[in-house]
Amino acid sequence: MPNPEQAQTPDPFAPPHPEQARAQRVYAALMRIAERHAADGEQRGRQVHPTVLAPHEAVRLVSFLMSGAAKPVEGEPDVDHADITAALTLLPLVRGELDELETGLLQMARGRGMTWPEVAFGLGLGTPQAARQRYERLVSRTGSGEE
Repeated sequence: MPNPEQAQTPDPFAPPHPEQARAQRVYAALMRIAERHAADGEQRGRQVHPTVLAPHEAVRLVSFLMSGAAKPVEGEPDVDHADITAALTLLPLVRGELDELETGLLQMARGRGMTWPEVAFGLGLGTPQAARQRYERLVSRTGSGEE
């Protein structure tokens, strides 16, 4: 019978699991950006319009309320079918904005000297070619100029 301590020790000769490594990087990435660029209310306030809900925030809010990840405040109505339809209506806009954001980030990364292998690593893709192809698909969808 194997020792429980030995079962928890990773095999130094086994290749890492890409999904597990990616999940660890996602958490580390979020913490890094939060600590460096969203450490206080003033920094966090740069990303949110004080009086108007952005489309991605609206979709996330409806999703969080439906799933129970966010609790409604007292007197707030339950999410109904019209709310869900409204959130679904916003998804193409949110997807388009995210595509434009990703395209711009990739262009700026390349402009700052990042290589396609580095970009592929950041995106969690297996090859530089996959990263380049992703970029080209985004450019064709968004109509953004080539680098």
